[in-house]
Amino acid sequence: MTRFRFGALAVAVTAALTSILVAANVAGGAPSKQHENTAVSGSVSIISEATGAGQKAFKEVLADFEKLYPNVDTKYTSAGRNLTTLLSTAVAGGNPPDMALLPQPGFMRELIKKKALKPITFMRPRIKADWSASWMQLGTVNGRLYALYLKGANKSTIWYNVKLFKNAGVKTPKTFAALLKAAKTLKASGTRAYSLGGGDGWTLTDIFENIYVRQAGPALYDKLSTHKIKWTHPSVKAALRSLGKIFGDSGNLAGGTSGALEANFAASVTNAFGANPKGAMVLEGDFAQGDITSSTESKPRTDFNFFPFPAIKPGSGAYVVGGGDAVVMFRDKPATRALMRYFGTVRAANVWAKEGGFSSPNKRVKGSAYQDPIARRAALALAKAKIFRFDMSDLQPAAFGGTAGQGMWGLLQDFLRNPKSVDATAKKLEAAAKKAYGK
Repeated sequence: MTRFRFGALAVAVTAALTSILVAANVAGGAPSKQHENTAVSGSVSIISEATGAGQKAFKEVLADFEKLYPNVDTKYTSAGRNLTTLLSTAVAGGNPPDMALLPQPGFMRELIKKKALKPITFMRPRIKADWSASWMQLGTVNGRLYALYLKGANKSTIWYNVKLFKNAGVKTPKTFAALLKAAKTLKASGTRAYSLGGGDGWTLTDIFENIYVRQAGPALYDKLSTHKIKWTHPSVKAALRSLGKIFGDSGNLAGGTSGALEANFAASVTNAFGANPKGAMVLEGDFAQGDITSSTESKPRTDFNFFPFPAIKPGSGAYVVGGGDAVVMFRDKPATRALMRYFGTVRAANVWAKEGGFSSPNKRVKGSAYQDPIARRAALALAKAKIFRFDMSDLQPAAFGGTAGQGMWGLLQDFLRNPKSVDATAKKLEAAAKKAYGK
C-alpha cells in the first residue's frame, strides 16, 4: 500500500478527522434482506487509503449502501497514503473514525493491542460461509474476529503496453529468465522495459515479495514474514540479487533510476500507458487496471493487458502474492453494524467489481460480476490460487513494513539507487526489523 510522508500535517489532518465524527442517534438493527431500511439512522465516518479511481469506486459502494439505509449518512475521508500514521495519531488523541479499511494485518494487531478496535463477532457466520479460512484467520486475533476483508488484490500481475510488445516482437514471458530477456529486447527496440513507481516504496516491496516466494518458496516466505529467519538469510540475499537484475539497468527504467525514484505509482501507470509511453511494463497488482483506464485512453487488450508474474522455479508461476483491505470498527453502534453487514454481501462486491480495479475475496461473487474479461481473469487467479501468500510488508509491524521512508519501503528505495549493495541492504533490513519487533 502506498504512503506519503507525514510530519507537521498530523495535527491538521487529525482535526479534519475530528470534524467528521458526528455523534449518531441510532435505533434498531440491520435488515436480513436487501431492501430499504429506515430503522437505522445516524452517521458513519470511514477512512481508507483509497485515492483516485479507488476512491471513486469506494464512494459508489457507500452510495449504494445509503440507498438501502437512507437515514444513515456515510462520511468518507481519504488518508492520502498515510493511513497508519494518521490513525495512530487519531487513536492517541481519542478521536478515531467509526470505521476504517486497513491494508496491513500487522497494523491491525497493533490497534488491537491498544484496545482501539471493536470485535465483529456478529459477522462470523457470514464470513465463515462466504470467505475462505485464510481470510478468516487474517481477521482474527487471539480468537476474536475483528476484520472483514472487503477487497482483495492480486499483486502477482505485470501490466504491459500491448503495442510496445508487438513492435518489439516480444511475447509475454512465463519465466523470470524470459522476462529479463524480453526486457533487453524491448530496450533494443527503442523502448525502456520497466516503468517503476519507486517514489512509493511499497511498489518495490511487492516486486521483492513476488521474487522471494518464487525463489525461496512458501515455507521460507512464512518464516521471513514473521521474522523467524533473519533478513541476512541467504534466501533474502538471493532475492535481492534477482531484484537487482531489474533495478540494475538504469537505461531500461522509464526516466532512469532518478525518474523511477521520483515517480509514484500513478505516474508509473501514465509513463507506460499514456499518450507518450516511456516504459513498457508496470510490475504491480490488479488494481493497476483502474488507474490505467481512469488516467489514460488505453483500451483493454488493444492497448494494455497483463500476464502473471513469471516463474523462477518450476511451478512457482502459479503462486499469488496478494493484499487486501480489511474493514474494522472503532465504534460499535447500529449504523456501523449495518454498514459492516452490507460490506459482507455479494451486492456490495458487485458494485465495486463493476467499477473495476477490484477483486473480491467473497467466494459467492461470480466471475460474471467482473464485466471486463481482464479484471475477471485477475480476480479468479486470486480466488483460485494454489499457493497464496499475503503481502509480506503488510504483515510486518507498521514501522518496518508500512511507513514512508523507512523499513522495507525506504531501504528498497535505497537498493534501487544502488542495486549492488546486497549485503549492506540485507543488514539494514535486519536491523530495522529487529527494532520494529522489539528484539
